[in-house]
Amino acid sequence: MSSHLRLGVNIDHVATIRNARGGDHPDPWRAVQIVEQAGGDGITIHLREDRRHIRDADLDAVIQRTRLPVNLEMAATEEMLAIALRHRPHAACIVPERREERTTEGGLDAAGLHNQLAPMVARLNEAGVRVSLFIEPDPRQIEAAIWLGAPVVELHTGKYAHATGPALADELKRIADAAALAARNGIEPHAGHGLTFDNVGPIAAIPQLAELNIGHFLIGEAIFIGLEASIREMRACMDAARGSMRGKA
Repeated sequence: MSSHLRLGVNIDHVATIRNARGGDHPDPWRAVQIVEQAGGDGITIHLREDRRHIRDADLDAVIQRTRLPVNLEMAATEEMLAIALRHRPHAACIVPERREERTTEGGLDAAGLHNQLAPMVARLNEAGVRVSLFIEPDPRQIEAAIWLGAPVVELHTGKYAHATGPALADELKRIADAAALAARNGIEPHAGHGLTFDNVGPIAAIPQLAELNIGHFLIGEAIFIGLEASIREMRACMDAARGSMRGKA
């Protein structure tokens, strides 16, 4: 596995702040430029059905102007499939989505939704869009991703982020085992949700993981230290964890 763990920065909540008051400020495109300057490896944006943060015009601007690969998070709907096929981002991560939720809660049930997902995954693959499934670190969901032909899975780290005591070690093991299982079956494992400076290290040290997608925490920290500093600090935490991993190899 590569020693470089990619960092995808989710800029959704720059748009959340903008939309709270209306108008054009703060502009998500400025966040993209800072991610580029700070050494981020990709841009992640979630165009939700209700457009509560990222809007269609934001997606247009980011895909047309950034030099970084764009990872479009999307619900498993015909509307979002059509948008992804029209824009052809580098990657499309299919996520569960409910209008009443504040943020994505849990992973996609790829196993239970096989018949709905199969044609979408096939069409995205055919269009050259790298498909990712945002799933729980569960062997059943990994198996579903294999059957669906998804080249990437993103493992939901939300339970790990909120766990304490013995449950923390259990959740970390679940993620590590799922990443290893995915990699053994030719699927590239990513991870994300709820990761911070304090908890990212053990996740970043999982050798099979190729990418972490982090957004809310980085945008929140940017209020206090600036977005570039926030991204650079996260990059340093990830690199330190990968360095310690190499030292144990």
